[in-house]
Amino acid sequence: MPSVEEELAQRLGRGEEVVLATVIKLDGEPPSQPGAKLLMSRTAPIAGTLGCSEFDSAAVADADAIAAGGSPQLRTYRHDLGSIEVYLEPYAASPTLVIFAATPVARALAGWAPELGFRTVALEAVLPLNPRFIGLVGSRRHTGHHLEALRAKGVSDDVISRIQSPVGLDLGGRTAAEIALSILAGLVAVRRGGKAGWKSRIG
Repeated sequence: MPSVEEELAQRLGRGEEVVLATVIKLDGEPPSQPGAKLLMSRTAPIAGTLGCSEFDSAAVADADAIAAGGSPQLRTYRHDLGSIEVYLEPYAASPTLVIFAATPVARALAGWAPELGFRTVALEAVLPLNPRFIGLVGSRRHTGHHLEALRAKGVSDDVISRIQSPVGLDLGGRTAAEIALSILAGLVAVRRGGKAGWKSRIG
């Protein structure tokens, strides 16, 4: 059975959202010890224990709010034999970046995306999942036939109108690496709510 640390690494590698609880202080003689860890989803324990079912249940009850808030928190959990102080640390799910191509730009994107916290996957029925952002490399003039192909397959005009094309911030890039940089910069702007200028749709 993997340790809590190993399970945490595996979950983060899959881009999952988790909360890690660590005992940092004891008061009295509770059934726990400093350094005890519990890895949780929003609703259930995944690995480890804080020492007893009462402490674990209390941490799981707090996990949803901790994950939603996005900031570490301290909590005190009490037991007949004493109490523990616990540090609860949320790990947000990694946003998924779907890359559909084998071009130099696609390879540059796939290489850099993990460094910026994006998890890359292959394109498989992603449109019905209501992705937060859809971008298509190339101007509307050069990508219009792709959009028409999506329309012919039943993709709604509402979804097609959300597709950003060309994609990428207007950095003046020309090489594959520079274009990939502009695309990732745009994704960071979308992810963080930044105000930045997309490339012109003309051309």
